[in-house]
Amino acid sequence: MNNHIKEIEDSLNDIIQKNADAIKGYEKAAENAEQIGLKNYFQVKAKERHIFLNDLRVAAPALKTKTADESTATGAAHRTWMDIKAFFSGDNDEAMLEEAIRGDKAAVEEYNEVLADTHLPVEAAAVIRKQRDWLKDDLQKIKTMEDVR
Repeated sequence: MNNHIKEIEDSLNDIIQKNADAIKGYEKAAENAEQIGLKNYFQVKAKERHIFLNDLRVAAPALKTKTADESTATGAAHRTWMDIKAFFSGDNDEAMLEEAIRGDKAAVEEYNEVLADTHLPVEAAAVIRKQRDWLKDDLQKIKTMEDVR
């Protein structure tokens, strides 16, 4: 198999797996959130990541991408960290939101790394770029809301 194809498949599978982890993290945060607005926010974010996941799989049908049914160890550790931080924090909702923001920032960095691959299929690159930009815009909106508060 061409090394470039294998590297591209691995990169796409990493992003697919990270989105699967994000879905589980947002669902867990929605379960634990006390504020209705934040609970709804986390539910919407989980739905968005489901769409991201589907779009990634459709973008490169010729590549072997994973189904992302299982969680990664890193994702499980991140959700556990969210639980611990929420337990010891005076403001459970704020702690979960901070962790979600940290996770989205890490996702933007990973998307940038994948986009740096010049062998990425055009359609896959367009989907990844769109998702990265969506995450960046969402992070900016959250920052604006925090600044207003």
